[in-house]
Amino acid sequence: MPVVMARTRFMAQPERFEVDPLSGSIRSGGKTLGMNELQWDMPTRGAVYGVLMNYRGVLDALDAAGGESSAPPRAPVLFVKPANTWIAYGDAIPVPEDVECIEAGAALGIVMGKTACRVAAVDALNFVAGYTIVNDVCEPHQSYDRPATRQRCRDGFCAIGPWVMPKQSVPSPDRLTLRVLVNGVLRTENTTANMIRSVATLIADVTEFVTLSAGDILHTGVPENAPRIAAGDRVRIEFDRIGALENRVVAERELMTGGSR
Repeated sequence: MPVVMARTRFMAQPERFEVDPLSGSIRSGGKTLGMNELQWDMPTRGAVYGVLMNYRGVLDALDAAGGESSAPPRAPVLFVKPANTWIAYGDAIPVPEDVECIEAGAALGIVMGKTACRVAAVDALNFVAGYTIVNDVCEPHQSYDRPATRQRCRDGFCAIGPWVMPKQSVPSPDRLTLRVLVNGVLRTENTTANMIRSVATLIADVTEFVTLSAGDILHTGVPENAPRIAAGDRVRIEFDRIGALENRVVAERELMTGGSR
């Protein structure tokens, strides 16, 4: 079983756990536990960045729809998921009262292991500590080639976790299958092999103008056909070799009136 770095709500710092990414079982203190037997917290507390239009299918969809731009961006279209958006495995994703549904965005999260500034692609993976799963939630919108801040940065719109899988356990991050299930039903499947910029290239291109620090997360983008979800749904994002991130979806007013996690 690989050893990951993770944090529960009773830990000041991340600790090591043995996990089975397929079943989700965890070994801790000589006991084998299920995912829902622990109260998970964010596995890292660094800044969280994402990129737009890093999957070929997204550009194909824009081209078919006559979008604003269907050519690959010359540089990564970078945006920030601020701290108000962060939630952990098992936390509730809120649906604001002024929208009917939101989109579940499956993204591979690159967790930095040390400061990276103007690194070369050939050296980029040496700056990586490991990988996690990001659900980059957003409201449906029509702006494709620039970040839609209002639609992406609402409270609870970035689920992260459940752990950081060390890079040694993910030897081919550019060939990972990902799946999104809603209420146990497969809604979309893709692979990081369809990314325009590989993990190493993305790190190199982003660090040309942004210094990434240890603990920061750079997610590699959301593929096309992000499924729409609504209050009452349960969304699960799976990445081969890493694990699964699962969250409930609730009406925002439920959380504001003291609803459960």
